[in-house]
Parts: sequence; structure tokens; C-alpha cells
Amino acid sequence: MKFSSSLSWLFRAVLFIAVLTFALMNTQTVSLLFLPGKPWEVPMIVALLVFFALGAAFGVLACLPRLFRQRHEIQKLKREHRSAGRQTLPPPDAG
Repeated sequence: MKFSSSLSWLFRAVLFIAVLTFALMNTQTVSLLFLPGKPWEVPMIVALLVFFALGAAFGVLACLPRLFRQRHEIQKLKREHRSAGRQTLPPPDAG
């Protein structure tokens, strides 16, 4: 257990150093045009970070309807299980 934890922290440190190096090497200003005549000038790494965060947020939002459907289905099955006369759920599988 200790080895995998150490390996995990080593991987995180290497990843952090790689991202930090990437950020420090890409500080050039880029000009993004969203509206006509309104350029947005920011460092490249800031633009990448903003668009990465927006992509992640849209990905999470896209998953929410399925998550809510699954939770609703679980509640429905629990109610059906209780109404069938069983008051306790079976133990979870060990394997």
C-alpha cells in the first residue's frame, strides 16, 4: 500500500512539474476574437486553462441528466424492494 501511495505522489509531482514547465514556456500573448472588433489578449496558458475548464464543466453538465436518471431508477427499485416485503437489502458481493 505504501509503495502505490509513494508512486502516486511521484506521478503527481512529475505531472505538476511538466504542467508548470509548459505554462512557463508559453507566456506569449495571444489575441482571441469572440465579438467583431473586441479582441481578447491574454497569455496563451491562461487561454488554454480557461478553455480546458470550460470543456470540463460542459462535460460534467452533459453527464448530469444520466446521473439523475440513474438515481431516480435506484430510488424506484428500493421502493419496489421494500414493498415486496423485504426490509433489508442483500449484502453486497465481496468479489
